[in-house]
Amino acid sequence: MKKTVLIAILCLGFSLGYSQKSTYWQQHVDYKMEVSMDVKTYQYKGKQELIYTNNSQDTLRRVFYHLYNNAFQPGSEMDMRLQTIKDPDGRMVNRLKVDGKEVKESRISKLQPNEMGYLHVSNFKQDGVKAVAKEVETILEVTLAKPLLPGKSTTFTLDFEGQVPIQIRRSGRNNKEGVELSMCQWYPKMAEFDFEGWHADPYIAREFHGVWGNFDVKLTIDKNYILGGTGYLQNGNEIGYNYQDAGVKVAIPKKQKTLTWHFVAPNVHDFTWAADKNYIHDVVNTDFGTTLHFLYKNNPKIIENWKTAQPKTVEIMRYFNSLVGKYPYKQYSVIQGGDGGMEYAMCTLILGEGKLDGLIGVIAHEMGHSWFQHVLATNESKHSWMDEGFTTYIEDMALNELSDKKVENPFEGSYKAYVSLANSGKEQPLSTHADRYDENRSYSIASYVKGCLFLTQLQYLIGKENLDKTVKRFYSEFQFKHPTPNDIKRTAERVSGANLDWYLVDWTETLNTIDYAIKNVESATDGVQRTGVSLERIGRMPMPIDILVEYTDGTKESFYIPLRMMSFEKENPMPPIKRTVLKDWTWGNSNYFFEVPKSRTSIKKITIDPSGLMADVKKDNNSYEIK
Repeated sequence: MKKTVLIAILCLGFSLGYSQKSTYWQQHVDYKMEVSMDVKTYQYKGKQELIYTNNSQDTLRRVFYHLYNNAFQPGSEMDMRLQTIKDPDGRMVNRLKVDGKEVKESRISKLQPNEMGYLHVSNFKQDGVKAVAKEVETILEVTLAKPLLPGKSTTFTLDFEGQVPIQIRRSGRNNKEGVELSMCQWYPKMAEFDFEGWHADPYIAREFHGVWGNFDVKLTIDKNYILGGTGYLQNGNEIGYNYQDAGVKVAIPKKQKTLTWHFVAPNVHDFTWAADKNYIHDVVNTDFGTTLHFLYKNNPKIIENWKTAQPKTVEIMRYFNSLVGKYPYKQYSVIQGGDGGMEYAMCTLILGEGKLDGLIGVIAHEMGHSWFQHVLATNESKHSWMDEGFTTYIEDMALNELSDKKVENPFEGSYKAYVSLANSGKEQPLSTHADRYDENRSYSIASYVKGCLFLTQLQYLIGKENLDKTVKRFYSEFQFKHPTPNDIKRTAERVSGANLDWYLVDWTETLNTIDYAIKNVESATDGVQRTGVSLERIGRMPMPIDILVEYTDGTKESFYIPLRMMSFEKENPMPPIKRTVLKDWTWGNSNYFFEVPKSRTSIKKITIDPSGLMADVKKDNNSYEIK
C-alpha cells in the first residue's frame, strides 16, 4: 500500500515538474541609461542601470552582455571573417589592384586608433556589490556577486565608454552619404537567455537577438543636432523641440552648448538612434493611429524622393496592418543613415540616395521587419529565414499590391534565385546558424529567398485562404514571444488541419529538393478514349501535386494528387476549372499513374503545378506538350 502511494506521488511530482518546465516564459529587462556624446572625438560615456528579472526555472550564476562596437577593430573576429570568406560584403572591403588583379581588403584591418570602434565596461555592480566582469572582444562575461534565483529580480549598474567607428557596417559615423551618427548596437546589451540557454553570439556582421524590456534613455549631445530613433521623446519643451510637429519652438540660449534628449521606449528589445546637424524632419499622421517620422539630409538631390515616398510608406504600413496585424506602437521613423537598410525598434536606418523605386523598396522591407523581428522577435541568428524570409514575403506582396502593373506571381524571381542556388551545390540548410554560411550569397538566398518560399509554398500546400489565416494567427498569438520554427508550422496545422512536420523538416533542416516529372503520356490500348499519365518523383522532398490538362478545344481540367503524409485535401485553387481529386501519393513509391478521361489526340498540354508555387528545381520536365 505504501509503495503504491509513493509511486503515485512520484508520478504526480514528475507530471507537475514537466508541466512547470514546459510553461512558456521569457526574461525581462528594464534599462535606464544616461549618455554624453562628444561630437568632436566621436567618443561617448554613459551610466547604465538594468533591472533583470529571471523568469526561468534556472538559478543564474553568470550573465552575458554584447559589446558590439569591439568588432570594429583590426584583428577582431569580424575582421578575420572578412579576410577569409570567399565573397566578403562589398560595403566592408576596399577594392585594390595588385599586380593587375583585384584584391579585396578588409576596411576594418586599416582602421586607425581614432577611427575604430570600442565599448568598454567598468564599475560593474550587482545590487551595489562589485561583480567580476570579463571582456572577451564583443562579449562581456559577468560572474554574479550572488546567484539570481528563479522568479527573482536584481539590479546591475555599470559605467561604459565607447568610440563610434568610421561607418563600415550598420553602426558608425560619417557614412558615405554624410550622416554623422548612426548609433545602433552601441550600448552594453544584455544577451538573451531562453529555454535553449544563453545566446551570447560574438558579432561578426550578421544578425541579433535581444531581451524584451523597457528603455529610459537620456542622450546629451551638441545642441545643433537633431535626433531620431527608438522611443517617444519626453522633454520636447525642455529642449525646445516639438517632436510631433518636427519644429523648433524655443530659442536655445547661446551659452548652452548641449541638449539632453530624453526618450522612453516600452516593450522593445533594442534601442537605436541617429543624429545629424542637417536633418530635415517630416511628420506624417495616419488614420490608423501610427505617426510616421522621416529624417533625411537637407540635400536637394534627394528631397523630392523622400517627400514622394511618404504617402507610399503610409499605404505600405496600412497594407501590412491588414495582411499581418496591427503595428502596436504609436510611432515609426524612417531615418537616413547606416549602410543600405537595417531594421531597429520603432525605426529603420537606410541610405537615402538613389532612385525612388529603390528607396520605397528598402522602406517596405525594413518596415516589414517591424512585424517579424521587432514584434515577433524570432532568433534571427539561428533562424534568419523566418525574419528575413517572412519580411521578404510581405514586402513583395505589398509592392505588388500597390503597383500599377500587378503580376500574378510576385515571387517568380525568388523561385529562380532559389533554384539557381539549389542546383549550384553551394546550398546549406536553413537550420545553419547565420554566422556559419560558407558564402554571403548562400546566406542571402537561403534567408531572404528560401525563407520567403516557405510561405509561398505553404500557400501551395494548404491554399491561399489558409495561408492568410496562418500569418494573421501567428502574429496574433506570438507577439512579444520569440517564436520558433515549430510555432509557425503548428499554427499552419491548427488553421488548416494538415500534417506539416515533414514540410518543416525537409525544407528547413535538409537539402532535399523537389523534382517531379511527367514520365510518359500514352493512349489506352483497349480502344477506350482515355489517356494514361505516368509521373515520377525524382527529388527526395515530397509534395502534393496539382496538374492542369489543356485540351485542343480550348477547355481545361485539373487533377489533384494529395500527399498521404499530409492527411489533407486543399480547396480547388482554380474554382472555375473542374477538378478531380485522385488517390493520394505515398513517399515510398516514387512513381504514380492516373488516367485522363479523354483521348491523347484531344490533349494539347499537361502541366505539373500551373501556379508556379512549387519550388521544383528542374522545371523542364514539368510539362508535356503534344504537337
